[in-house]
Amino acid sequence: MRVLQNDRFLRAIKRQPVDRTPVWMMRQAGRYLPEYRASRAKAGDFMSLCRNPELCCEVTLQPLDRYPGLDTAILFSDILTVPDAMGLGLRFVEGEGPMFDRPVRDEAAIAALPIPDPEVELRYVMDAVRTIRAALGERCPLIGFAGSPWTLATYMVEGQGGQEFSRIKRMRFEAPQLLDQLLEKLVQATTLYLDAQAAAGADTLMIFDTWGGVLDHAGYRRFSLEPMQRIVTALKARHPTVPVMLFTKNGGQQLEAMAATGCDALGLDWTTDLGEARTRVGSKVALQGNLDPLCLLATPEVIRAEVESVLASYGPGPGHIFNLGHGITPQVHPDHAGAMIQAVVELSPRYHHS
Repeated sequence: MRVLQNDRFLRAIKRQPVDRTPVWMMRQAGRYLPEYRASRAKAGDFMSLCRNPELCCEVTLQPLDRYPGLDTAILFSDILTVPDAMGLGLRFVEGEGPMFDRPVRDEAAIAALPIPDPEVELRYVMDAVRTIRAALGERCPLIGFAGSPWTLATYMVEGQGGQEFSRIKRMRFEAPQLLDQLLEKLVQATTLYLDAQAAAGADTLMIFDTWGGVLDHAGYRRFSLEPMQRIVTALKARHPTVPVMLFTKNGGQQLEAMAATGCDALGLDWTTDLGEARTRVGSKVALQGNLDPLCLLATPEVIRAEVESVLASYGPGPGHIFNLGHGITPQVHPDHAGAMIQAVVELSPRYHHS
């Protein structure tokens, strides 16, 4: 059993007492850091960086080295590694984001999709997890992650990121059984992928449901939440001591249903009041969030005041992990991210003294 020097994050997920609120940032190893940009330049392009375990380790550790107040590392990777390993021809276009050369839009294409072996087609991710875990030693926990089946399906059907989601929503209404078939394969693939990350050394697993919030209520329950539920159930059976976190962007109206999946923590975006969310879910799960990422464009004084507001909204007691309500943006100055972290370190202890 690994004994960590800093287990504040894991204790908070278990809703155990901590000396202060733990803090990390979604996309904390990313384009806002000059050292990240240097590592990416060495790799040549984004996917080459993702496929290089040593550089993934380097990038994962960069924010921890810059900000001593961070309480956990998160694997540097991308949610689209799984559909890429299914042979869809992933590429990243400057200014347009991810695109697939072979989108999945009919029954034949879905039937032909393989289930990737995490230690074969996705071995580079598992090697990255092992390399990072060894480099971290007992310093702090490591988060592994995957995209939710619904979120991966949106990219696979649309062929790229988008705002209208017309192709996948048409499938959702006209051919729901076909969408179920696609999601079933993604449930299998994602479960294997996260299972392998835990086996390789990830201390916590997180499922990013970036696009669940674009669904209607019934659609969310069937096509987003139910697949995640199945993954959570399978992971808990295989790794009962490894916490699982769910994050649905714009999913604030679904918190009770999300908390009932058996997950250990819910991530909240900035549109949900943290105190109200705590009242709604009670002691079922820990809560993570939820400062608006664009707050980090403001002055350090404003950032500090907003950090205080988030902490006050949750209130005293355990079960809160401080984070942004979504990923940090490239235009944020690193010093402003540091101001947020330092504010959490300085202001949160008062909420944990009985």
